[in-house]
Amino acid sequence: MSMGAAVALALIVGIAIGVVVAVLIQQGRTRQLQRRFGPDYSRVVDEAGSRPVAEAQLAERQRRVEKLPLRQLDTAERVRFQEGWRDIQAHFVDDPSRALNEADRLIGEVMNVEGYPVRELEERAADISVEHAVVIENYREAHGIATRNMQGRATTEDLRSAMIHYRTLFEELLGQREFAPTERTRS
Repeated sequence: MSMGAAVALALIVGIAIGVVVAVLIQQGRTRQLQRRFGPDYSRVVDEAGSRPVAEAQLAERQRRVEKLPLRQLDTAERVRFQEGWRDIQAHFVDDPSRALNEADRLIGEVMNVEGYPVRELEERAADISVEHAVVIENYREAHGIATRNMQGRATTEDLRSAMIHYRTLFEELLGQREFAPTERTRS
């Protein structure tokens, strides 16, 4: 084999190895984003129209959220929010519309105290999806029903469904099930 042929072969092998490594790195990144964002990954890919564009958007979300001053609620805050949630649920029977509006407000307050900035729904949902991907659709669905409710277009069944979605998100944000023992209820 001539020297030129050997160099050409080495170059081809090097390029092939580089392509394989690049594909494996991309596949790893895709799997990591799919795990991190769960069902929201597919929704973003569908909206973006291409996987690379969607993955760039999701990676940007991660970078943005990493810069936020997010924190866990302390015990007193957790207890206060749980009591607020119980009050809201108790109001649901008598005034489901008001209870839903209160639930929407309480969820916003919990998110604000945890350090999520007050933004439009999709921006807030995008931020929350980084840490709470499993329940982000609950937030979108519940908030959509709350919006329809303000327009007088939500049924009682819609309101009940929204409260279930909000409860799931509420429990995820608090980091525990709603009726789990707290410092206050243990004594």
